Amino acid sequence: MTDPAAAAAQANLKRVRTRHFQTAKENGIKIVGLTSYDQLTAGIFDESGIDFLLVGDSAGNNVYGYDTTLPVSIDDLIPLTRAVAGAVTRAFVVADLPFGSYETGPDEALHTAFRFMKETGAHAVKLEGGVRSAEQIRRIVDAGIPLMAHIGFTPQSEHGLGGHVIQGRGSDLEQLLADAHAVEDAGAFAVVLEMVPADAAAQVTAALSIPTIGVGAGPHVDGQLLVWTDWAGLTKGRIPKFVKQYADLRSTLAGAVTAYRADVEAGTYPTEAHSYHE
Repeated sequence: MTDPAAAAAQANLKRVRTRHFQTAKENGIKIVGLTSYDQLTAGIFDESGIDFLLVGDSAGNNVYGYDTTLPVSIDDLIPLTRAVAGAVTRAFVVADLPFGSYETGPDEALHTAFRFMKETGAHAVKLEGGVRSAEQIRRIVDAGIPLMAHIGFTPQSEHGLGGHVIQGRGSDLEQLLADAHAVEDAGAFAVVLEMVPADAAAQVTAALSIPTIGVGAGPHVDGQLLVWTDWAGLTKGRIPKFVKQYADLRSTLAGAVTAYRADVEAGTYPTEAHSYHE
């Protein structure tokens, strides 16, 4: 049950820290996260009270025009992360470690994490994988870098998983729980559960002392994370079932562009009001 006084204190934080994630779980306060890839949206989301911003490798789909997240590189994400981190005053900024930047072992993972922390101003890093990534998580955390884990459906492994397949169903719940415990034991301060049945996510949430952040994992988790272009109606094509659309920015922008083009073609823009004079 939510503690009203704790909820008010959480909402009025000058800066969200890792300890506030834990306080939120303990007091039943939902944690709210969004992706961001630029300083304009980061500033808006920060002013609107979003708790954390993930500069995700989903930039591959939403910034760089790739079909998957796999081609995204460290050098692709560092300038985006720097822009987001520089635009916020309250939100906690998490940098995604892209595919191929941590899988070979703890040394590579730590080197990548160092680059993001030194070159971007991010407050934490995130990587995918449970049991298989536990040693990388432990090395990064032992170096003093906060880490958010990511289990369930892990987009960087979509080919190995057979596509966008829901994880944790039936007998797979045992592996999901094993992954969850592995990342907690390794020192992650929170864990993303992506595309996991709501009942399974509830069991993981109850089993862990660290917060769970759902991406298509139902309501019984400690917080939620969405790709901002999906819920804002900017994404073209298929939208995941778990996304609620809160706006239709694609239509809004298309309408504005059409009106602008029509004004220019008709000679009605610019007017005197938009012109300089001696």
